Amino acid sequence: MITFRLDPHSGLSPYQQIVRQVRQAVRLGTLRAGDQLPTVREVVAHLAINPNTVQKAYRELEREGVVGGRPGVGTFVIASIPGPSPSSRAALDRAIQRWLRSAFEAGFDRDGVVAVFEANLQDLAREGVA
Repeated sequence: MITFRLDPHSGLSPYQQIVRQVRQAVRLGTLRAGDQLPTVREVVAHLAINPNTVQKAYRELEREGVVGGRPGVGTFVIASIPGPSPSSRAALDRAIQRWLRSAFEAGFDRDGVVAVFEANLQDLAREGVA
């Protein structure tokens, strides 16, 4: 089961962070079809946020077709999000970890690494790659 974490410095609202975390978990295979999400009550107790925030996130994921609610039972993953094969993913993970180590050794902090990554991602988007 997924455990949500909120980052007050992310620039995203709590509901957007929950949606993003579920999408990422499904895309990476951490959550699979049939897996249950934490109940609204569990998320509220863990994160100390308004239940409407969690419900809004779950509704958005339902509209996207990623999860589905079963009245009285809970919310379950119903679809996968395409991603790389496990072997491709493992190779990419190793390459990313090497790059991250180099960036930290070069003196970047976490925010600097994120800034460099996002700038490069935007460059690729402009080229039509991403």
